[in-house]
Amino acid sequence: MLLKLSGEALMGEQGYGIDPDRIAAVARMVKGATDREVEVAVVVGAGNIFRGVIGAASGMDRATADYMGMIATMLNALAIQDALEKIGVTTRIQSAIAMQEVAEPYIRRRAIRHLEKKRVVIFAAGTGNPFFTTDTTAALRALEIGAECILMAKNNVDGVMTADPREHPDAELITRITHMEVIERGLHVMDTTALTLCMDNDLPLLVFNMQDEGNIARLLDGEHIGTIVSGPDGP
Repeated sequence: MLLKLSGEALMGEQGYGIDPDRIAAVARMVKGATDREVEVAVVVGAGNIFRGVIGAASGMDRATADYMGMIATMLNALAIQDALEKIGVTTRIQSAIAMQEVAEPYIRRRAIRHLEKKRVVIFAAGTGNPFFTTDTTAALRALEIGAECILMAKNNVDGVMTADPREHPDAELITRITHMEVIERGLHVMDTTALTLCMDNDLPLLVFNMQDEGNIARLLDGEHIGTIVSGPDGP
């Protein structure tokens, strides 16, 4: 499986940066999956450090802003790697932008081999191209490594809701929905490019609340948690 972590999800209760307790909790969740013999890859965003779209909105060249965001993902990737290896999980970071002192270059077959050896692979620096989000990176990498599902970790949200729960307290959880319905209803699950890529390749998503450390374990034990986004005949 491929776990997609937003940068904001790593902030915990802080206003910015990396919360060590939140990173440690993420590491424990990932270890719980690897202990069940599940091959796990991770894609991490950088909204807790720098967001390219916001930089572009303030007048910065969009490509430059996106490259800054891609480089910022490496800070989060290193933090996750450190937390995982402290609890005995072997990891490799693969970067779409050359940073040979701290990460391997992204090579698809090498990533698959690491997963076969039960190493957790953390994909950093997005796709290596501006104008693409880390959501698109997650969809692309999941398809490249043959992942069965993308797990979209959300912060304090149980899954896909009928409306923004911060603005509409009566919003309800949607337990199952198709990719096309998400697009048509304008629900904020992932960006449209990424969602279309998943839809075209019949790749399901599971959107869940990462605040509950036991959610991934419950999922692997067969419980239905969060929201399944799939094709009409999906899981």
